[in-house]
Amino acid sequence: MKPYRDMTPEERHHEYAAVKAHYNELKTLNLSLDMSRGRPGRGQLDLVSDILHVLDKEDCISGKTDLRNYGVLAGAPEARKLWADILGCRFEEVFVGGNASLQLMYDLVAKGFSFGLLHSEKPWCREEGLKWLCPAPGYDRHFAITEAFGFEMITVKMTPEGPDMDAVEELIKDPKVKGIWCVPKYSNPDGIIYSDEVINRLAAMKPAAPDFALMWDNAYVIHEFEGDYVPFPDIISLCREAGNPDMVYEFASTSKITLPGAGISCMAASEANQKYLQKLIGVQIISYDKVNQMRHVKFLQNKAHALEIMKKHASVLQPRFKAVIDALEAEIRPAGIGHWETPKGGYFVSLYTLPGLAKRTVALTKEAGVILTGAGATYPYGKDPEDSNIRIAPSLPPIEELVQAMDVLCTALKLAALEQMGE
Repeated sequence: MKPYRDMTPEERHHEYAAVKAHYNELKTLNLSLDMSRGRPGRGQLDLVSDILHVLDKEDCISGKTDLRNYGVLAGAPEARKLWADILGCRFEEVFVGGNASLQLMYDLVAKGFSFGLLHSEKPWCREEGLKWLCPAPGYDRHFAITEAFGFEMITVKMTPEGPDMDAVEELIKDPKVKGIWCVPKYSNPDGIIYSDEVINRLAAMKPAAPDFALMWDNAYVIHEFEGDYVPFPDIISLCREAGNPDMVYEFASTSKITLPGAGISCMAASEANQKYLQKLIGVQIISYDKVNQMRHVKFLQNKAHALEIMKKHASVLQPRFKAVIDALEAEIRPAGIGHWETPKGGYFVSLYTLPGLAKRTVALTKEAGVILTGAGATYPYGKDPEDSNIRIAPSLPPIEELVQAMDVLCTALKLAALEQMGE
C-alpha cells in the first residue's frame, strides 16, 4: 500500500470505496466493545482472587495492636513497610489509604485549597489566579481534579524523556503556579519512562511558590509487561538531597496489582509533611481499612513477590498489547496516517493520528460499536490542540474482541483520513 498522501486522486477514490465497504461490514456485526479505560480484564482479576481467602484473624494482630479496631491512622505498620519496600522510600514517609490513590491526590489538593500545605502562606482558596502545570498528553482524572478547584491549567509538552523541563523551569518562576502532575514511569498514555536528567531536574526545581507540589503519581512503578523490572529512583530522597524535602508527594496503589475496587493505596512524603497532613486527615477519618491492608500484606508479602505476581499479569497483558501494535503496523503505518511508541509497561498505547483526525476517528469507532477514551481527554479541558491523540486501553476485552476492536479503529482512522483528503 502507498501512503495515502502519495496516492493519486483515483487511487484514493478506490481505497475509500474499499475502506467504506469494510466499515459498513463491521457495523453489521453489532459490536459492543469498551476500550475506554485501563481496567484489568477478567483473567487478571481471576489470577489474584486468592487474596480473598488469605487472611486469618491472627493476621490482624500487629504487636499489641488489633488492627480490626479503631486507630492507627497512618496505616498498618506492615502495609507501610510493604509500600516503602516497593517505592524505595522510608517507612516513616508512608501513609496507607484505601483502594484509590486518586482519592489521596484529590484530598491533598483539597487540603491545600482549604487549609494550605505545609509551607503555604495562606489557604489556596484565599489566593487569586492560581495555576497548575499539566504535562500532556496526560491523565484525564488528574486534570479533572485541578479543574474542579478552579486552577488555570497550563499545558506542558511531553517529550520522549518526560515533561519539557525548559518550559517547566520557566513557568515555575510564577508564584501563582502551585504544582505539576507527573506519571513518571510508563506515563499515561504515552508509556514514557522519565529520564534520569528529567527526574533530577524536577527534584532540583526552585519554584517561586513556597508550597509548590510535585505530584508524583507512580501508578505503574512495577508494571512491566515485557522484559525485566526496570529499577526506578526514589524521588523523595532525590528531593531531600536537592534541598526540597517537602516539595514532593508520591502516590501509588495496588489497583493494577490486585483488585482495583478493593485494593490499597499510599501517599509517601517527608516526615514533616506527614505530621502536618495527618493532623488534618485525623479530623476526617479514624483510619482506612487496615484489615484489607493486612490482606494485601499477606498476599503480596514484599516487593520481590509482588514482582512475581506482576509477571503473571504480564502473561495476560503482553499478547493484548502485541495485538494492538500488530494492527497498527499492518494497517496504519503503510497508510502513513499515524505514529505511536511501543511501550513495555503501563496500561496504554498512545496513537497520534495526522492532525485533525482524532475526534472523527473516535466518533466513527463508536458508530461501529467500539467505545474509546474521548478524543481530547488526554489534554487539559479536553482540548487537544492538534486533534490527534487517541488513547488505546487494551487490557479489558478478551483477545478476540480486542482484535475486532482494532479492526474497527484502524478502519475508522483510514476512513477519517481519506475523508480529510477529499474523498
